[in-house]
Amino acid sequence: MIFIILTLANIVICSPLKESKLHYLYSKSVKLYKVNLAVNWDVSSELIEGYKTPNMYGLLFVSGLIIGYFVVKRMYKREKIEDEKLDKLVLYMVLATIIGARLGHVFFYGPYFDEITSEGIVMSRGYFSHPLDILKVWEGGLASHGGAIAILIALIIYSKKVVQKPLMWILDRIAAPIAVAATFIRLGNLVNHEIVGGITDVPWGFRFLYNDCYFPYDCPWELIPIRHPAQLYEAICYIFIFGILLFLFWNRSAWRRPGVMFGTFLILLFSARFFIEFIKLGQAARDATSFINTGQMLSIPFVLAGIYILWNGLIKKPIEA
Repeated sequence: MIFIILTLANIVICSPLKESKLHYLYSKSVKLYKVNLAVNWDVSSELIEGYKTPNMYGLLFVSGLIIGYFVVKRMYKREKIEDEKLDKLVLYMVLATIIGARLGHVFFYGPYFDEITSEGIVMSRGYFSHPLDILKVWEGGLASHGGAIAILIALIIYSKKVVQKPLMWILDRIAAPIAVAATFIRLGNLVNHEIVGGITDVPWGFRFLYNDCYFPYDCPWELIPIRHPAQLYEAICYIFIFGILLFLFWNRSAWRRPGVMFGTFLILLFSARFFIEFIKLGQAARDATSFINTGQMLSIPFVLAGIYILWNGLIKKPIEA
């Protein structure tokens, strides 16, 4: 709710309508003036002024995990799975999400080494030049594709060592919680002014103060470009996917067809990611010259895998309730 309030409070008209009454009365033509509406986004991630941690990004990240926990808990309760196994699942998921998403960002997107001007000024720090920066998760920089790979590996281990059920059983039950966690992570990106969209003139565009203005962040709003709030687009898509998956599980008993839930999740989530990438700024240096960017290239295998898994789930005989 706080984000809605802050967003509505920051909507301003930046270029008021100006019209000459004499010109209108005597010229027989009406000149149209464009009204630029935008959200002036100056929300800071800091919870305590002057301290980088704790911050809103971390709070949103944890909130998504907590909601996901209660979703899985209800599913486990229905199938009479002990809480001890659920607690271990949380440990596996949290570690896999943070480590995998962070390493995915480092290796897929970089920057790998410092970008230094001819005058010797460091324009951006590279992870390989400053390895300790890899540990600074609170500064943002998580890649969903890296998280997906790490989660898959963690769940393979979990399904064999802990819950002792087929891998697809746990994948079907973890799909919806991952979708809601991804929603909150993207809201965290919004608060961090990162993963922004390209310049636009849509009336719901955002001016990202901390992305397009340098310290001490005193740029006039009219000089800051209006961008697509790509993080918000993704968050909206992911929360809808979360709702669809819950509907399939509880109202359509999709759990009776192993693979249907997880296959649907992969198709919907990474298709949304693929198309939204068209209006996002590339996160890797190579994206500027590529027809499709790194995020889109990484999304295609997941969509194809989802189609295969969904098809297999649909053609097989449903299991008994």
